[in-house]
Amino acid sequence: MRLYRILAILTEEFYITKRSFEVMMDLFFFAFVTVITFGFTTLYFLRESNQAFAYHLFLGLLLWEIIRVAQYTLSVGVLWEVWSRNLTNIFISPMSAKEYIAAEMFSGALKSLVVFITISLIALMFFGFNVYQVGLINIVLFFINLILFSWFTGIIILGLIFRYGTRIQALAWGFVFLFQPLTAAFFPVKILPKVLQNIAYFFPPTYVFEAARASFSNPGIIEWNLIGSAFLENIAYLVFSLLFFNVMFKKSKETGQFVKNEG
Repeated sequence: MRLYRILAILTEEFYITKRSFEVMMDLFFFAFVTVITFGFTTLYFLRESNQAFAYHLFLGLLLWEIIRVAQYTLSVGVLWEVWSRNLTNIFISPMSAKEYIAAEMFSGALKSLVVFITISLIALMFFGFNVYQVGLINIVLFFINLILFSWFTGIIILGLIFRYGTRIQALAWGFVFLFQPLTAAFFPVKILPKVLQNIAYFFPPTYVFEAARASFSNPGIIEWNLIGSAFLENIAYLVFSLLFFNVMFKKSKETGQFVKNEG
């Protein structure tokens, strides 16, 4: 791997983000609208019902945006190359698939960090909701685990796009939301039916959201068991996604789909 090649992709990502109205809408505008909407919803619940429930709902929203933004960056990044007919140009160069994925992973993490800080400050200034009361260590641990999961989902979609082309591009926007109810982002796992509770713990974000709710209710507490379980699952899933992408990438070239993607 060569750092200058990775930096080249990151530079391209920067200019696409900076000059694309669509990307700015998807990353920042929708995050802004969502946090405002959920902010007022939280205020309503604070006045009408359980205070803890209202705060947990808002907490889940802020953390979920980390997953959404990073996965979006990984998945949609390759679509921009396809739409602009630039995909083959990238891989005609010495750029390797590993370098390309590494650049997109870093770009996704960076964009998630920027969006998360932005919406967390909006939540604090306009709604008095301080997500940072869980503690800096917890924030870092949550962020790392959620980013790892977003990389897993993003790389899976990336592989499918290389293999099957833009006919499955809808997954780039919608796939990750399939996990939202199963990871108990906005409510405790115990709310789910027993069968779904068992399924929920197969997904790393479930542990993160449970740990987040616990640490928000008891500031300073770090749920190491939950965080550790999430991390181990994330590593296993990330390794699987990289192996999956490698197979899909090879199949794409063998079947000619790689070239057809720009057809």
